[in-house]
Amino acid sequence: MKILVTGATGLIGSALVPALEGNGHEVLRVSRSEHDEEKFVLWDPYEGFPDSEAARLEGVDAVVHLAGESIGEYWTEEKKKKLRKSRVEGTRTLVEALSKLEKPPRIFVSASAIGYYGSRGDEEITDESAPGEGFLAELSRDWEAESMKATEFGARVVIPRFGIVLSKEGGALAKMITPFSFGLGGTVGEGSQWMSWIALPDLVRMLQFLINNDRITGALNATAPNPVTNEEFTNTLGKVLKRPTIIPVPGFGVKLLFGEMGERLLLEGARVLPEKLLEAGFTFDYPDLEDALKQALG
Repeated sequence: MKILVTGATGLIGSALVPALEGNGHEVLRVSRSEHDEEKFVLWDPYEGFPDSEAARLEGVDAVVHLAGESIGEYWTEEKKKKLRKSRVEGTRTLVEALSKLEKPPRIFVSASAIGYYGSRGDEEITDESAPGEGFLAELSRDWEAESMKATEFGARVVIPRFGIVLSKEGGALAKMITPFSFGLGGTVGEGSQWMSWIALPDLVRMLQFLINNDRITGALNATAPNPVTNEEFTNTLGKVLKRPTIIPVPGFGVKLLFGEMGERLLLEGARVLPEKLLEAGFTFDYPDLEDALKQALG
């Protein structure tokens, strides 16, 4: 296939692109900056593609939309506006550009997040669970609504809701490695909040599975089948690193240092299960946390 990837230089995209090319696909990487290489396509997420670049999108079979402002930073009101703009308006711009093609792509895989469900305590969350409340839930809901508009030009739309992606190259795990390596790790808050995660290699395989499986449509949970509590995650990471995990981070400290972002991402959670994926026949190479962390940390 000819596949267009946004966010191609991010944590997930930089792993997905070589996997796609290794399987014989032609990949066009969407970029906001000029590149000499023909495999890059220039765009502005709010203005769209210049006419000369838009013409290069003709013949694209599938799109994997991963682009978006980083969420793991302090949420000022300005930051919230950027998060919303990059996801909601950026997706709208992309879908509108694709709709104008003579032959729009037939597959549109557009990222979302398990923040869609909000904080749900011990409730088991399936792909059909209702959205939650709060900023992340509202953002994810509106983000997904823009993605679904690709059905208007006949695309099969799939929206994987990503959990915590385990990689030492970026994301939450990368930020945890240094303190844990020095024996400064510990539970966050009460430690009872659920962490729904996925190994990066499984996520890359999953995205290819979604592209190739015509029976899968709509939103689904892109998480491993065994979510864990923060306490269990902490203890397992310490075990893999062979370091003690005896220095807890109290909830008030998280709120003081990280504000609303810390409260929503570190002190709250959801117990998310990938029922739709498992029913479709996807198998995880790293279904258990210890093996996934060993893979991620080399």
